[in-house]
Amino acid sequence: MLRLLLAWLHLLALGVGLGAIWTRARSLSGPMDEAALRRAFTADSWWGLSAVLWIGTGVWRLLAGTEKPTAYYLANHVFFAKMGLLAVILLLEVWPMVTLIRWRLALSKRSGIATLVASSGAGRIALLSYIQALLIVAMIGAAVVLARGYGIIARP
Repeated sequence: MLRLLLAWLHLLALGVGLGAIWTRARSLSGPMDEAALRRAFTADSWWGLSAVLWIGTGVWRLLAGTEKPTAYYLANHVFFAKMGLLAVILLLEVWPMVTLIRWRLALSKRSGIATLVASSGAGRIALLSYIQALLIVAMIGAAVVLARGYGIIARP
């Protein structure tokens, strides 16, 4: 039963995260007003929550060997490609995360948030979010390939 629960939570987090990152991008791509920012902040919160759940369940599934033994993953180049994609997603998230935290604080103080956002790169965060969404889709492809047994590194 734990195996099914972890798989369900992992996939649910993936779907929520993909929707959230796409919504964040769309919210920051159009005209900037307080409503658009609040939509972006809500989507960003869902993105963060889903990332914690996604990574947490993934690590649990890896180390507990609930699907396949840990050794299977560690001997598979597709797994390492998938983890590389995750690393890129996380690296791309550093600047948007810091920037959005600053914007949230500014909005809570009502200190000219529209001007701040216009000069602070909402478009860049949107672009990075779209790139992250594409990387998530690539990770899904890698997961499908991995689950079907491809990518095992041949031992001499």
